[in-house]
Amino acid sequence: MKHLILGAGPAGVIAAETIRKHAPDDEIVVVGDEPEAPYSRMAIPYLLIGNIGEEGTHLRHAGDHYDRLRIELVRGRAVKLDTAACTVELDDGSIQSYDRLLIATGSSPATPPIPGIAGPGVHSCWTLADARAIAALAQPGARVVQMGAGFIGCIIMEALAARGVKLSVVEMGDRMVPRMMGPTAGGMIKSWCQAQGVEVHTGARVEAIERDASQAMKVRLSDGAVLDADLVISATGVKPNIGFLKDSGVKCLVGVLTDEHLQTSVPGVYAAGDCAEAFDKVSGKTIVSAIQPNAAEQARVAALNMVGQRAELKGVTQINVLDTLGLISASFGNWEGVPGGQHVELTEPDARTGGRHLSLQFEDDRLVGCNAVGWTQHVGVMRGLVEGGVHLGEWKDKLLDDPTLLMAAYLASAQAQHVHAHAHA
Repeated sequence: MKHLILGAGPAGVIAAETIRKHAPDDEIVVVGDEPEAPYSRMAIPYLLIGNIGEEGTHLRHAGDHYDRLRIELVRGRAVKLDTAACTVELDDGSIQSYDRLLIATGSSPATPPIPGIAGPGVHSCWTLADARAIAALAQPGARVVQMGAGFIGCIIMEALAARGVKLSVVEMGDRMVPRMMGPTAGGMIKSWCQAQGVEVHTGARVEAIERDASQAMKVRLSDGAVLDADLVISATGVKPNIGFLKDSGVKCLVGVLTDEHLQTSVPGVYAAGDCAEAFDKVSGKTIVSAIQPNAAEQARVAALNMVGQRAELKGVTQINVLDTLGLISASFGNWEGVPGGQHVELTEPDARTGGRHLSLQFEDDRLVGCNAVGWTQHVGVMRGLVEGGVHLGEWKDKLLDDPTLLMAAYLASAQAQHVHAHAHA
């Protein structure tokens, strides 16, 4: 049997290794569209900081890893899928056939239509080629404007700050990290960044990037500000790489729609990682959750089903833990709350440490989402309560009175639930 995997990121590599483990004689072909050995995009900021070299970004470090596992790596990009013929056309015109197909094509930067954005000195921070260009320009004292202060943007910002640049960040939302943090938490992260010497413009967008004869850039913002720049970084979000699936019969919403086995609407065709849209039990809807732990688990489940073993995805983890210039924040589940739910907030400002903030969202007697800034000791407990759907009983009212009792609530309620489950087993 031939397994064709489109995408050589973490999802593609883990799927290939899982297939080889359970199907020692099957043919495995992995298609990647970059010249480098398969690597992790999440490692690029650490490369820019200088913590690792380029080889440190590689997903597997032995040079003969893929040869040893008889996994064939093919350079190319899928341009058309024919599910009737079970073939994929690549950008060089070659055709790859398959018995089982995994779509793990990931996502690409969503570049906004801004005058001047296609010119020199503007880069996404997405590939190793981007990282090399940024490293050459982001020298100490260089004036850098970063568009976007979402999750990935904040990680890139950390790397830039470590390089000693003069940094300005522009975010369209009314706060930093608007898709994972509420107003108070996002505002605290902004204040912290400003205290660390980063200029932050929220509620603003870049309207034009202008260059003079020497290619020096001026970045014009919607709030009237004009920023001088030696380097502009675009970190304004990503979109799944699913254009090649047009007219293939594979159903797509935001990403490639999958069932609990990661199979798409076409039998024998699976999807995993940043391009896959999977069901999230916590929110009760399908979501694209572009974080590496999800990519890894989806790839494992898809691969097992591809070799005929029935495996189910337990759910999509909606978790983000972020280190922004030393201030730790976390977001879990339905952090914005649910209709008819209750919530409690506790905020302790502290300019020296960045302060602490806790926001808990409840539905009936379950914790369904939370935001935290500076509460590092509770991260595991929050995850356990949200993902476990733990019934808190009387502890919900105690948490509404004092949200810092999370650990005690978890120990009492999770243990009670465990005992109850075993009594009825």
